[in-house]
Amino acid sequence: MAENVFDAIVVGSGISGGWAAKELTEKGLTVLMLERGRNIEHIKGYVNANKAPWEFPHRGSKTQQMIKDYPVLNRDYPLNETNLDYWVNEKESPYTEVHRFDWFRGYHVGGRSLMWGRQSYRWSDHAFEANAKEGIGVDWPIRYKDIAPWYDYVEKFIGVSGSKENIPQLPDGQFMPAMELNVVEKALQPRLKEYYKGQRAMFIGRTANITEPLPGRTNCQYRNKCWLGCPYGAYFSTQSSTLPAAVKTGKLTLRPWAIVTKVLYDKDKKRATGVEVLDAQTNKTYVYNSKIVFLNASALNSAWILMNSATDVWPDGLGSSSGELGHNVMDHHLNVGAGGTVEGYEDKYYYGRRANGVYIPQFRNLFGDKRDYLRGFGYQGGASRQGWSRQIPEMQIGGEFKDALAEPGLWTMGLGGFGETLPYHDNKVTLDKNTKDKWSLNVLSIDAVLRDNEFKMRKDIQNDAIEMLTAMGVKDVKGYDHDAVLGRGIHEMGTARMGKDPKTSVLNSNNQIWDAPNVYVTDGAFMTSANCVNPSLTYMAMTARAADHAVSELKKMNL
Repeated sequence: MAENVFDAIVVGSGISGGWAAKELTEKGLTVLMLERGRNIEHIKGYVNANKAPWEFPHRGSKTQQMIKDYPVLNRDYPLNETNLDYWVNEKESPYTEVHRFDWFRGYHVGGRSLMWGRQSYRWSDHAFEANAKEGIGVDWPIRYKDIAPWYDYVEKFIGVSGSKENIPQLPDGQFMPAMELNVVEKALQPRLKEYYKGQRAMFIGRTANITEPLPGRTNCQYRNKCWLGCPYGAYFSTQSSTLPAAVKTGKLTLRPWAIVTKVLYDKDKKRATGVEVLDAQTNKTYVYNSKIVFLNASALNSAWILMNSATDVWPDGLGSSSGELGHNVMDHHLNVGAGGTVEGYEDKYYYGRRANGVYIPQFRNLFGDKRDYLRGFGYQGGASRQGWSRQIPEMQIGGEFKDALAEPGLWTMGLGGFGETLPYHDNKVTLDKNTKDKWSLNVLSIDAVLRDNEFKMRKDIQNDAIEMLTAMGVKDVKGYDHDAVLGRGIHEMGTARMGKDPKTSVLNSNNQIWDAPNVYVTDGAFMTSANCVNPSLTYMAMTARAADHAVSELKKMNL
């Protein structure tokens, strides 16, 4: 086989790209996985994973120079010195904003699978059917029954700990033993259920942190240092899980520092022939050929690649014939909820640092409830005790101050909402022809905002959080609602949506581009609606499903 010819090319090495590489190699294909950033090796590459706080020059906080160099990252929690090199260099890789959009990226092997929140929830038909029932966007071309076996398959491999709750809008899965609620959460849980007569539930989050060993991986050690990379492999990442499986087959070639600039397209055969790559270190251009291409560069970057591709056939790029490429940008809106203090547990504490919290699934606009907006929201949060870093207003210095900080502070309980954003056609990304990155490539311009439906929802997110916490006996409850912007959820979706009709969608029911059926898009770009749950588990399941379809079609000589 020629050096630059493979059966399949996978663009991107994050959550979905790792799955594509695993599935395709295990099914016998030779695969080239391309990553635009550097390589981070499992364990060896997690250089800060075992450091104590005092081993960082600024105890893990951010400096004035970091704030200057990373103005976007500084908008929220990611900016700190403990894993700064996991985030994109904003000077080298800028983007432009028509409206504020907080785009937090990771360009390296593993992508954001090293930094993700690990919350892993299935979709139900309530979510898959919502667009059709409400006349929003286009209908999903699949339903829960189409993806349920793939949820099973993915959960068993990655390891998801959680509890079975028998909730229609949030299907149960193949779970490892759940992490425990702490003493305060255990006390508040039945109060919520009783107050709402079983119509609302609070339970431990379903997380891709394993509680039992898997081959090559040790169960969670309750360090809560996940986003530094886990030397134990205790949470799912490309490095700990899918990449070793792909490497084991002997059929994977991994190339970092490879910026895919376009998918190459044969307009006579109506098929992709491979990709063009710019070496990020040498600025040399290479061409790699393959029978199929999987785009997994993340929702916005996959759209960027497609917009740069086949422009001699379609001016707006490969997959643009429907007019939907780059449109329907979605994210979850957050930074709204409530919190307060809990009395009566001053003699109680907890062991370890649990990398998880509680979850309250959607209850609005379901089962007869009708609001003045569409869709709904869920909550993530939990109870904890204040530690040594808390403020004690009346004490600022001296021995008594130090003694006070040596004891745990108040118990607090908080709930933060994750709301669904509708797929608005006008929420979009385009190529900014006037702004270039370090490699003289056009950057993305992002034009996406929350609208009236989401702002109405946010009122309920805050008010319901206040009501629920109060009902559970939490004291001094205060709501909050700030920074109502997209991007914060780090759940970009929708730029190449699936559908039933090539006139209104970019992809078909198997994640194939209508205009080039040997190109599959299985990152967040394919999403037709957003639901209110974390989407990564769905990306993984749909990637495994699409890979199975691709290999089957190859065998039938259809691609």
